[in-house]
Amino acid sequence: MSEPVTNQAATKVYIEIVERLRDMIANDGLGSGDRIPSERELSERLGYGRSSVREALRALELLGLIETRRGEGTFIKDFHEHRLVELLGTFILQGQKVRKDALESKILIEKSCIELLFLKGREHLLSHMLESENVSFNEIMVKIVEGTDNRLLKKIWKILSEYVSSFHQDDIDQNQIHSFVQAIIQSDQEAALTAFDQLRNLSK
Repeated sequence: MSEPVTNQAATKVYIEIVERLRDMIANDGLGSGDRIPSERELSERLGYGRSSVREALRALELLGLIETRRGEGTFIKDFHEHRLVELLGTFILQGQKVRKDALESKILIEKSCIELLFLKGREHLLSHMLESENVSFNEIMVKIVEGTDNRLLKKIWKILSEYVSSFHQDDIDQNQIHSFVQAIIQSDQEAALTAFDQLRNLSK
């Protein structure tokens, strides 16, 4: 009689199947609206039992990454980044250490984006932010990240930001936010970075 599959082993198999599916979709050049192979085809192609493949597909469908149409097959959905964050948070990004690393990485990226904004001379993009008395720090960071005109940095920051927001909420004084934005608008990089460090210390 074979030993029962532990939860840890089952989770490992699930993640392996998800990773193999991801690679298969990328290698086949599939995108939103495209049909993926059947359970039987995936089982043969990926080298896993049909029951394991079925469970992985069911979980991915619950997350909104794929959809099954009766009589037609299973298709890739047009999902947004938050679905990826949900997938990562549920099955991969677990534990206090990972959360701490994610928050730390997000802060480092934000600081790099501020420096890049100055390097590209785009501080003026934040000039209108002082018009609102209740502008949030996240709204400011969105503008800064977009101002870098670096799509990869923007995507990484957005994913990290959405994941971090699931367990950490900023509580930052509006006066500190005002000083931070003011330093950027005045093209004072040193003051802006100092204000940023103060903001992040206050929000921890």
